[in-house]
Amino acid sequence: MSDLTEDRLVYDWAESGAEAPERPKIAMLDDETLRDGLQSPSVIDPPTDVKVKILHLMDSFGIETADVGLPGAGPRQQEAVETLCREIADSKLNIQANCAARTMQVDIQPIADVVQKTGVPIEACVFIGSSPIRQYAEEWDLDHVLRLSREAVEFAVGEGLEVMYVTEDTIRAKPGDLRQLLSAGVEAGAKRLCLCDTVGAAVPRGVINLVTWVKNLLEELGVADSVGIDWHGHRDRALDVANTLAAVEAGATRVHGTALGIGERIGNTPMEQLLVNMKLLGWRDDDLTKLPEYVETVSKAVGVPIPVNTPIVGRDAFRTATGVHAAAVIKAQRKGQAWLADRVYSGVPASWVGREQEIEIGHMSGASNVQYFLRSRGLPATPEAVEAVLALAKKSERLLTDAEILEVVQSVVDLN
Repeated sequence: MSDLTEDRLVYDWAESGAEAPERPKIAMLDDETLRDGLQSPSVIDPPTDVKVKILHLMDSFGIETADVGLPGAGPRQQEAVETLCREIADSKLNIQANCAARTMQVDIQPIADVVQKTGVPIEACVFIGSSPIRQYAEEWDLDHVLRLSREAVEFAVGEGLEVMYVTEDTIRAKPGDLRQLLSAGVEAGAKRLCLCDTVGAAVPRGVINLVTWVKNLLEELGVADSVGIDWHGHRDRALDVANTLAAVEAGATRVHGTALGIGERIGNTPMEQLLVNMKLLGWRDDDLTKLPEYVETVSKAVGVPIPVNTPIVGRDAFRTATGVHAAAVIKAQRKGQAWLADRVYSGVPASWVGREQEIEIGHMSGASNVQYFLRSRGLPATPEAVEAVLALAKKSERLLTDAEILEVVQSVVDLN
């Protein structure tokens, strides 16, 4: 068995069949933590020095762009954007800045001002609602939206800014309206189009249909090679990650996320889950060892705790007390192949994010749990000690603490 490799032990059904998607040629990421993430109704807007630390962590993963704020929101936000842009220049970070703005000159001008002050290029992400329901609520007609869109994009381009034209609620917009809006954005000079699932209404099939439709439109306009497609998703139906991956498969070349998925209402697509999934799919190959630090830093900074069952970064992500699971991990470790132990009962390699498989003791545990636990801590795993610890575990309604286990072992084994 020593010659067996991971690809021979793990079959991937996603790679089988005639409809298996091609690997994307480009799969960039835009981190919205410091803008859309801070629009959550429950977060604290952290001090700028903490935002700088978060920006450095984003850069460590190879994330291509970060939305560093909405400077049109006021002096505090504009000062933070300026500081973050200066940090990009002074620290020679690879990550590039973009900023959100309504399709209004009053929002776009502060972005141009920061560029003039810092010399750092900023992509202007100008947004406006595109769906019939949004137009009805705002008492807009399509001509009004088209006029605001053209004027905003042309103004930003005139100020020397790269522009991403953002159609809010794209997933619920009519094809006829989108054709006019996206065409107008491109004609006015936008270099990227952002398709949004603003209220988390999408399902993967709808995302694929939308992105494919927009790709065809760009080909019709003759700009498929010069105008990129972004995807911005929310998690109201808990389909955020699936929708975002579907967008990449369909042809989006940059997708958005936030640390812990913080953002409007219940949030955005979690960036940590995107990073890991895209690496597992072979779409990116980033060093993710600082991923827990990134999420923990954001969690502390904005006042949003990390639930224990959060994928990848939660306390329980790589932790088990179940006898069958623990036994399989232990057997894999005994084979001397770290990757095997890291994957036999885990779809995500713990080592990628600087963690390891943890074996605890509880009411569902077996003797192998106890033996492993004791030996890994230099305690005697005698039959008497194992039996005593297991007996206590079977009576408990929760996992045993280290102190409880040590007390039981001391009661049956002389540790002196």
